[in-house]
Amino acid sequence: VGFVLPLIGALRHDAQLMAVAPSATVAQFVFVAVSFAVLTHAYLVSDFSVANVVENSHSMKPLIFKISGVWGNHEGSMLLWVLILALFGALVALFGRNLPLRLKALVLSIQSLIGVAFLFFILATSNPFLRLSPAPIEGRDLNPILQDIGLAIHPPLLYLGYVGCSISFSFAIAALIDGRIDAAWARWVRPWTLAAWVFLTLGIAMGSYWAYYELGWGGWWFWDPVENASFMPWLAATALLHSAIVMEKRDALKIWTILLAI
Repeated sequence: VGFVLPLIGALRHDAQLMAVAPSATVAQFVFVAVSFAVLTHAYLVSDFSVANVVENSHSMKPLIFKISGVWGNHEGSMLLWVLILALFGALVALFGRNLPLRLKALVLSIQSLIGVAFLFFILATSNPFLRLSPAPIEGRDLNPILQDIGLAIHPPLLYLGYVGCSISFSFAIAALIDGRIDAAWARWVRPWTLAAWVFLTLGIAMGSYWAYYELGWGGWWFWDPVENASFMPWLAATALLHSAIVMEKRDALKIWTILLAI
C-alpha cells in the first residue's frame, strides 16, 4: 500500500491516492520500529529461544553491549538498515510539507519500495527472529573485538548516513518520473542530502578512530572494504551537495546532479 497506491495516484494525477503516501510511510516506520524494539528486548532479557540472541549475546554481558549486540551481526544490522530507510521516509512524510503533492508521493513511494525490497530480503535470507527449541541455557557471547563502545556508536551513525543517502536517490527517481528537474528540486533535495552527509562523515570518522585504537598504526581495518564502502558514497554525496548548490543558484549541472543522486 505504501508504494503502490501513491505511485498509481502520481501517474494518474489522483490527489486522493497520493494523499495515502505520508500516513502509509509513517505506518511502515512504526511497524519496523516495533520489530526492532522486539529484537532489542530479546537481547535485554537474554531470550535464548531466539537464535540471533544465542549467537551474539550472553546473560552476563554489560547492558551497553547487549544493546549494541543487536546490530553486531548480519541479521540485526539488516533490520537496523530497514529501520533507517523507513525513518528517512517518515521524516520526509512529516516534515516535507513544502514539497509538491505529486513529487512527495513519488519520493515516498520509491523510498517505501526500497524498504519493502529489503524486508523481503530479510524474511527470505536473514530472519533475526528464528527460534530454537529447546532454548539453550546460555548464549555464545559477542566477538570480543566488537565488545567496544565503538560498536554502540559507529554502526548507527554510519547507517544514518549510508542508508540516509537513499532519500537522495528517491528524490532523483521521483524527479525523473515527474519530469521536473529544476532549481526548486535542487533546493528540496539538498537539506536531506546534507543530513545524510553529516552522519556519514561522523560515522566514517568514528570508524577510523575505533580501528586505530583497536589495532594500532597499520591496522587493516582503517582502510578495509567496510570503510571504503562508506567512503565512496561520501565522495559522491560531497559532490552532490556542491552540484545541487550550482543547480539551485545557476540552473546548471542538472544531469550531473541527478546522476550523483542516483
